[in-house]
Amino acid sequence: RFLQELVAVRNAGRRKRLDEELPCLRPLPDRRRESFKRVSVRVGTGSLIRADRNTYSVPSRLIGEWVEVRLYVEHVEVWYAQQEAVRFPRLRGRQKHAINYRHIIDWLVRKPGAFENYVYREELFPTTRFRMAYDALRQAQPKRGHKEYLGILYLAARQSETAVDEALRTLLTNDQPITQAAVESMVQRAEAVSAVTEVTVEEVDLSSFDELFLHKEVWDGCEGGCDGEVDGLLAGAALADVSGVF
Repeated sequence: RFLQELVAVRNAGRRKRLDEELPCLRPLPDRRRESFKRVSVRVGTGSLIRADRNTYSVPSRLIGEWVEVRLYVEHVEVWYAQQEAVRFPRLRGRQKHAINYRHIIDWLVRKPGAFENYVYREELFPTTRFRMAYDALRQAQPKRGHKEYLGILYLAARQSETAVDEALRTLLTNDQPITQAAVESMVQRAEAVSAVTEVTVEEVDLSSFDELFLHKEVWDGCEGGCDGEVDGLLAGAALADVSGVF
């Protein structure tokens, strides 16, 4: 009751202004306001979309389709057919891009000639070894180097980027020719090795514990297996070496 009286006293001088504002207030919405901005865009032929003046990649299966982009404060979601297709951290600023090579590799494999002049080509080298491999392929095979590299990148997207990167490291370190076939062979051999080491546990013979009772200092003549006392000391107990303590 004390708080009610205190609130009434504090609000007494505000009642007149509140009465003036009440006619201007609108009712609350039926549901919570959305914390993101919706934008409908069409996926371009390069598997790219433009949202908030920035470029994002989407899976190539969505080329030509209309998608809904939801722009949150920290991230961007791309929805298609009532399902989230992809998510990116939201880019800060303008005229920036976020390209995932896994989204566009299918399109590039079908049109390998587009790789040479691709605007976002630098985004298609997941690690420095991929870049080194591409340079080596271009030097060894000027006309087919980009096709070989796209084949290697396709392996990374469809199987394991880590395994492909390790295969490239081995080939580069040993100065061996880099080809799609060589990388694929090494990746397959790596996958053939079991990831978990098999452990065999031998069966334990519990009767072996009976041997522990064959070696005892004092047993017969003492009930309960207790040690006997000799001159106030426990049988079998050794005096502590205290020399040097004092």
